[in-house]
Amino acid sequence: MSQLLWQKSSFSEGGADTCVEVAASPSGTRHLRESDAPATVMATSAAALRGLVRSLKDGTVMRMP
Repeated sequence: MSQLLWQKSSFSEGGADTCVEVAASPSGTRHLRESDAPATVMATSAAALRGLVRSLKDGTVMRMP
């Protein structure tokens, strides 16, 4: 996975070392990680990631208290 090109979230604060990063593999799989824990990577499909982001924006994802 070292060949992946990681991109920081556009919502990251400038200079902050804790943010979400995303990368796409040649097969189309999307990979997510926290910048402060780069060895822990979650993989998902592009469609599932789009659905999650859409749900977060709509406020339809249940958030833990």
